[in-house]
Amino acid sequence: MTARPDMYRFHNGEKAGLPFAEIEYEARLKELRRHLDEAGAEAVVFTSMHAVAYYSGFLYCAFGRQYGLVVTSSECVTISAGIDAGQPWRRCHGDNITYTDWRRDNFWRAVRSVTGENRVVGYEGDHLTLSGRDRMEDFLKPLTMVDMAPASMRQRMQKSPAEIALIREGARIADVGGYAIRDAVKEGTREIDVAMTGRDAMELEIARSFPEAEYRDTWVWFQSGLNTDGAHNPVTSRKLHRGDILSLNTFPMISGYYTALERTMFVGDVDQASRSIWTANVGAHEFGMSLLKPGASCAGVTCAINDFLAERDLLQYRTFGYGHSFGILSHYYGREAGLELREDIDTVLQPGMVISMEPMLTIPQGQPGAGGYREHDILLITEDGSENITGYPYGPDFNIVG
Repeated sequence: MTARPDMYRFHNGEKAGLPFAEIEYEARLKELRRHLDEAGAEAVVFTSMHAVAYYSGFLYCAFGRQYGLVVTSSECVTISAGIDAGQPWRRCHGDNITYTDWRRDNFWRAVRSVTGENRVVGYEGDHLTLSGRDRMEDFLKPLTMVDMAPASMRQRMQKSPAEIALIREGARIADVGGYAIRDAVKEGTREIDVAMTGRDAMELEIARSFPEAEYRDTWVWFQSGLNTDGAHNPVTSRKLHRGDILSLNTFPMISGYYTALERTMFVGDVDQASRSIWTANVGAHEFGMSLLKPGASCAGVTCAINDFLAERDLLQYRTFGYGHSFGILSHYYGREAGLELREDIDTVLQPGMVISMEPMLTIPQGQPGAGGYREHDILLITEDGSENITGYPYGPDFNIVG
């Protein structure tokens, strides 16, 4: 009987074009290795989709299996399951090892083949499960373990010129979806039909603009009426009626990089109470964008917008923080939690960061102006201020449609 290996290298075909040039990935790895040296670690095992993709370009599909990336002073190796065959190697910077499912814990045997045993090993404390940590200790026998998630997150918060160029394209494509949705809004149309129109427009534009990419996960949340009360409420088959409040949310995904456009809209007409709240939220949005500049702290910006809304007796209707970082993130994975506009985040804005401004007010059902109001723009922090890279207009002048 032929011996069944625990792992093997299946370099099938030729390397594919990655989201960025090799020099970009090497620069990221160089910075990571500097962080490893500072922490006294000799290797790091990343297990999250966002970290694996950031350092290697490979965005895995777990489907209940384990995936990872091992970085040492000289190696960068993705670890993938046999079900994916040669695709992980083709779509990663560096080497790849495929592990088999013929013996339990072959993932950790593959990791160990790169890290060795009895070394100081980094891991992601905000992602590695308790069982994963136990397996890491059993198989790698580390001298000690160091949480590298905070350092990796801080690195991802600062965007390179190549990342900024991709994010600009994402913002442009989000606008494409927005305009397609605007054209599709009609009385009697279902939320799902409008959402599919926006999604299709973005996917076609991504395929046109990035012909060598993999395409996945672009989506739209298009909400109406009561369904606008939450920012992440799924699409339904509800039909649109004249006077409905709408929430347009387009999310193009390009090689793991997420961008977004979010706008309040109304079908055909807007009552005075709703217009008043909408106008106030637009005011908070514009005021908030004026505060995004180098040297401003996330907490400081948040408190200033809080004061703006409190003066208008609307702060009690705020539902979440006012914005967050952009880069490798998705509703499935990833979040640079150190760069969010909340009271408990003291991060100071610096040139090269990318952050949204997205105030939201939710007025409960039964009150005048009921519904969820949200505007969302993406801003690049520059040396002397910020640049808004979202182009789709906001406010009543453009967004009473259908």
